[in-house]
Formats: sequence, C-alpha cells, structure tokens
Amino acid sequence: MKNIYFAFLTVILFLTSCSNVSQPNDPIPEHETFKIQSKQVGEERTINVWTPDDYKTTSDALSVMYMADGGVKEDFPHIANTLAKLIKEKKIKPLILVGIENTERRRDLTGFTEVEKDKEIAPVVGGSEKFRAFIKEELFPEINKKYRTTNEKSIIGESASGLFVMETFFLTPEMFDNYIAFDPSLWWNNHYLVRTSKDHLAKFPITKKRIWFAGSNAEDISPYTKELAGIFKTENYPNIKWNYSDEPKEKHNTIFRATKEKAIVWTMNQ
Repeated sequence: MKNIYFAFLTVILFLTSCSNVSQPNDPIPEHETFKIQSKQVGEERTINVWTPDDYKTTSDALSVMYMADGGVKEDFPHIANTLAKLIKEKKIKPLILVGIENTERRRDLTGFTEVEKDKEIAPVVGGSEKFRAFIKEELFPEINKKYRTTNEKSIIGESASGLFVMETFFLTPEMFDNYIAFDPSLWWNNHYLVRTSKDHLAKFPITKKRIWFAGSNAEDISPYTKELAGIFKTENYPNIKWNYSDEPKEKHNTIFRATKEKAIVWTMNQ
C-alpha cells in the first residue's frame, strides 16, 4: 500500500507542480517575441528573448541562458526579472535570456521510460531528444543570427524542466557550458540518470562544465539529488565544477524562487 501511495504522490507532484507558472505579481519585462517553425518537433514554437537594459546602446556580445517553461505566462518573467536585478547589483555579468514557450511540456521534457506508471502522466512522453535537437540545430543558429552572442551557453530549469537540464548534461554535455536544475524529477524511468551517471561521466568531454542543482524535501526527489551529489564527490572530475544545494526546509513548489539567486550567482561566476 505504501508503494502505491508513493507512486500516486509522484504522479500528482509531476502533474501539478512541474508546470511552475509564475505568480501573478511577476511584471512582464520588455522583451522580443518571435516564432520558429521546427522540423525537429514538427510544430511552430514561440520564443521570448530578454536582453539587458544596455544591450541596445553597446556593441558587446553576451552569453545566452536558455530555459524551457519560457512563456510569458510561465517562468520567463520570473527569471528575466531576477537576471535584471542581479545584473543591476553587479553580481553577474550581463547576459541574454531565451525562453521557449511550452506546447506539450511533458512530451518535450521527458526522455524514454520503461516504467508503465511514467507513461500514464501524459498522452505522449519521451520527446526530449527531439526537443534537444530543436534547440541545438534550429534555435541556437536563429539566436546567434538575431543577437550578439558569445559561445557561452547556459540552461536553467525546475522539476521536469530540471530533469531535462540534467539529462542534457549527462547525454549531450557539449551543448551548454552551465547547467542549473532545481528539484529535477530524477525519479523518472526508475531514476535512470542517477543509475547511469557514472557511465556517462566516464565518457565526459574534457572541456570545463559547471552544474548547480538543488533538492527540496520532496520524498520522491531528495534521495536521488543527494545520491547524485555523492557520486559527483567520489568521482571528482577536475573539469566539472559542481554544487549541490540541499534545501530540506523548501517544498517542491517553493525551491525555485527560494534558491534562484544563489544558483545563478554561483554558476555565472565560476
């Protein structure tokens, strides 16, 4: 009975919390929006782009931070406003934020799964590979064409989006330089990413990578974020700078806002 309850709780958390829609008091910052027809995911996608205040008055090229959950009714305003604050306080260097608005969120942000319970979460799951290809092959070139960018790229996400961040880190680490994940849904596919993490790390490129991740008191997530932190510690790869923030006082739906600033400051200053 306990296992049935735990599985049920996991699904409920995934359905209700992982679409972490911004609270109404998040003002929508000035930004640009464009649409891109994707061959990889077979649909038109809406992209929101925020640039710092002085972007239009300087000629500097900036690094880019990408995020799923990037609609104006999702977490795009929340993160854009946070970046603006940190830049104004000179805690991080100016950068560009690119938000990808969701269509079928659970399809795009989940990898394959052999667990039948996982497959009940949405009509279609397991589309992360195509979504990743869309970002790499279609969105990256478009952003580089439209904006002044450096080669440095970051990705940020929470819950299912955090799962996508972690999966990208392990499966295609060359895509980004910096990875930030809040309460990633590492339970997916019987915690596949944690179970295979040592194998992926053994094949890791020699280029420098930074990864910051956090775990709340969520019983279906914290054991796996802690286990993964232990693996990073014992494997101790010199080219991977990592930080695990254990947040037992935070809930799944509070950890993003509670830890966002220290996550970004640490990651962007390593």
